[in-house]
Amino acid sequence: MKILVTGSAGFIGSHVAGVLLDDGHEVVGADNFNDYYRVQLKRDRHARLAGRPGYTGVEMDLADRDATAALFQTHRFDVVCHLAAQAGVRYSLTHPHAYEQANLAAFLHVLEGCRHGGVPRLVYASSSSVYGGNTKLPFSEDDTVDHPVSLYAATKKANELMAHTYTHLYKFQTIGLRFFTVYGPWGRPDMAAWIFTERLGRGESIPVFNHGKMKRDFTYIDDIVQGVRACLVRPDLAPYEIFNLGHNHPEDLLEMIGLIARCLGVEPKMDLLPLQPGDVVSTYADISRARAKLGFEPRTPLAVGMPRFVEWYKDYHRR
Repeated sequence: MKILVTGSAGFIGSHVAGVLLDDGHEVVGADNFNDYYRVQLKRDRHARLAGRPGYTGVEMDLADRDATAALFQTHRFDVVCHLAAQAGVRYSLTHPHAYEQANLAAFLHVLEGCRHGGVPRLVYASSSSVYGGNTKLPFSEDDTVDHPVSLYAATKKANELMAHTYTHLYKFQTIGLRFFTVYGPWGRPDMAAWIFTERLGRGESIPVFNHGKMKRDFTYIDDIVQGVRACLVRPDLAPYEIFNLGHNHPEDLLEMIGLIARCLGVEPKMDLLPLQPGDVVSTYADISRARAKLGFEPRTPLAVGMPRFVEWYKDYHRR
């Protein structure tokens, strides 16, 4: 197939694009290489795709309505995998307008591109953050998600509603994926795994919110990619779907910190802080629907995946 992967220089997008190329698909990757975090990291991810047979890279901003329309007019996509977004709960507290453009306007332009381009299936990134202040664990796709606690979460819930509307009106398939704390090689510098590894490796103290009393359903990148891939190729999915993609096993934040410290051979120094606005205490994915419909089965426990990340981190910075 010919597949558009947006956010192809991003963490998840670059991994997804690589696996799709391995499978023999033609991939068009779109990314704006913004400076939310180190642009060189995005360039380095993209360099692993550029030059591979079947790959075409396009540097563009999906919030540009005309440019996005032109992308869909130039190419006839069999399926679209929309992973580009402005990420980060805490960043949304200080830069709200970035989310308006990247998560709302850009998503609308992609929906319009699919509509007018005759794309039969759109797979897009939602987030576990849509569960907001929910306290019932594990989080199920059938739970009410009407109480987001960050603007980032609100935009992701809006994406699900927009997708539902387009499926209803224009009859193309939309599949939303609620990712749970993805980590692994080529990860993002604004996420806990990177921040903790970087600061502990320098002998610095790390910020630990809610005094460490937090749980996260840490999910290794390879497991996430297999879930995304299944959504792109499975023939028997409903017109409108929402799936949790998580490890289905929440871990204590302090356990994760201890694991990183052991990998680095250091004693962790922590600044214990109150819960930050927009944060939630626990995440835990019910993946029964993804198991049944996608054959999704995460296989990488934190004790295996986190050392892989730390080793990649050290090797990347050596190079």
